[in-house]
Amino acid sequence: MSSPLPSPGGPGAGPVAAVDPRVMREVMGHFASGVTVVTAASGQGPVGFTCQSFSSLSLDPPLVVIAPARASRTWPRLRELGRFCVNVLAEDQPGLSATFAGASADRFAGVGWRSSPLGQPVLDGVVAWIDCALWAEYDGGDHTLVAGRVLDLGADPRRRPLLFHRGGYGLLGNGAQADDAGIA
Repeated sequence: MSSPLPSPGGPGAGPVAAVDPRVMREVMGHFASGVTVVTAASGQGPVGFTCQSFSSLSLDPPLVVIAPARASRTWPRLRELGRFCVNVLAEDQPGLSATFAGASADRFAGVGWRSSPLGQPVLDGVVAWIDCALWAEYDGGDHTLVAGRVLDLGADPRRRPLLFHRGGYGLLGNGAQADDAGIA
């Protein structure tokens, strides 16, 4: 805990202390989430980044939300394109998560993929893919909340998702441990 902030409560509630980011990360790590790689086709070839912050947002209109870190060097490139594809990784793809979280100039080197019907990169073996057009962006603190209008999507019901939980892949640390420095 650190310096007090104004109370979000009513009169007499008093100030509340700021939340320590390390504590928040540890507590929020108890919520298991899927892991995605967000991709796009550019004139210089495919680009992409790992993004743990992903959710369905609306059925009418069909919207999803991702939350890339403000420090991301890849999201601005995808924003300019106005299109992206969310690839939901499968349980046997922690290596792809690490590859797309890293600083490599060519994250697609040696990675199998195909184009979606609308031309965006769909990684081989993913559980699902969601092809989107940029709908809106919102301030999300140290992240940007990005709403994408779903244009096309597909899934492989035989595959199981890669989960991130308590700092590692799999539930309760079962499975490979992750270097969470690159997961947004």
